[in-house]
Amino acid sequence: MRLRHIEIFHAVYVNGSVSAAARALNISQPSVSKTLRHAESLLGFQLFQRTSGGLVPTGDAHALFIEVSEIQDRVYALREAGRNLRRGGGAVLRVSALPSLSLKAVPTAVAQFLRTHETVKFDLQTVHHDDLVRKLYERETDLAVAYQVPPAGPIGCQLLGEGELVLLYREEDMPAAPPQVELSLLRDQRFISLADSGPIGFLFTQELKRLELELDAVVSARTFYIATALVQQGVGMTVVDSFTAKASVAPGLSVRPLNPPLTFPVHGMYLLNRPPTALATDFLKTLGRVIGAP
Repeated sequence: MRLRHIEIFHAVYVNGSVSAAARALNISQPSVSKTLRHAESLLGFQLFQRTSGGLVPTGDAHALFIEVSEIQDRVYALREAGRNLRRGGGAVLRVSALPSLSLKAVPTAVAQFLRTHETVKFDLQTVHHDDLVRKLYERETDLAVAYQVPPAGPIGCQLLGEGELVLLYREEDMPAAPPQVELSLLRDQRFISLADSGPIGFLFTQELKRLELELDAVVSARTFYIATALVQQGVGMTVVDSFTAKASVAPGLSVRPLNPPLTFPVHGMYLLNRPPTALATDFLKTLGRVIGAP
């Protein structure tokens, strides 16, 4: 007997008729009858006597039901376990993300996710690109969210969206700023450089080289958080990723996209031999929607 035969036999035995079994399983009566006849054909004996009062289990059916009940209970338990995994009952999602994404994008995604997955727990960490592969290899995290996929190693990835570089400045320092800012307009401004801040710093440095442009870098900051704090203190202006800028805007500060735009991808990453669970995949979808939101 196959599992489908067992399910049909169990439903007919418990519910007492083909019609009641069909309603319980939400399928048609002919389908129940056909499967039941096939099961009897495979077994070589009748399971039910057809009487005017309905179906009466045979002695063989009573004996078989004891074994079938154990199997059906296990099937129900398996289905419930699958539903619990999907809902995240008792699950812990370990997510590492760049500091810039950890300021607002990831917390926003976590808050949205928990509205429909109340029993899930999160272990959130920040990670820099240089440390990303180690955290995955050493099982310190299940998912890593960053801009650049490491070129070496068995790393799988999922594109979550796109970010861009933007100008973050005090409004009093550039009161007539255009809707989009060309980098040449920053030539005579006090600038906070992030040239050594990983892939984003490299992207910006390459654009300055292309334009053959030198800026007055009064401070070189290694993290976007420090750079934005310096802008707030009136030290100068800076170019940061859009996620940091959104999380750092305060009264008196403004953000402008660059012209031409400088964009970069955002990836969710994992080990190829440890692909994301259904729950982790759902979270990545939520994070992708947050990243793509205006």
